Amino acid sequence: MEGDPSARLSGALSEQEAAARLKAEGPNTLPAADRRSLGRIILEVLREPMFALLLAAAVIYLILGDLTEAVVLAIFASTSVLIAVVQETRTERVLESLRDLTSPRALVIRDGTEKRIAGAEVVRGDLIILAEGDRVPVTRPLCWRTNSSATSRC
Repeated sequence: MEGDPSARLSGALSEQEAAARLKAEGPNTLPAADRRSLGRIILEVLREPMFALLLAAAVIYLILGDLTEAVVLAIFASTSVLIAVVQETRTERVLESLRDLTSPRALVIRDGTEKRIAGAEVVRGDLIILAEGDRVPVTRPLCWRTNSSATSRC
């Protein structure tokens, strides 16, 4: 459809309409992956072959009657597990923070004015303005205009 771009602005949502749609339809996000719990992280670390090897060596020392070596090896194995669990927990937090930092932003027209919002706040019916290099926050029919001229195409 060719025509005046300002005619398309009349179809822009108001803030109230957008808020109502966001409440009714939910945020524009993909389902988040389940976050690993502390217990799950510990179990994953305990399943590693190196830890099983260290525990087996501690048991062998215990069977051979060298209690001191068995206890020392068990302490080092436990320390190794503790370090691995702390690192995995920190990694989970860092990845979550990176996901938040990289969430797309969108330039939309609401109430007739341009407004930059989080991609999760984009709702059905928003008019989204894209520039070169922008990430598209949703799968939508695209309308474009070139060099802010009166020529537009939907």
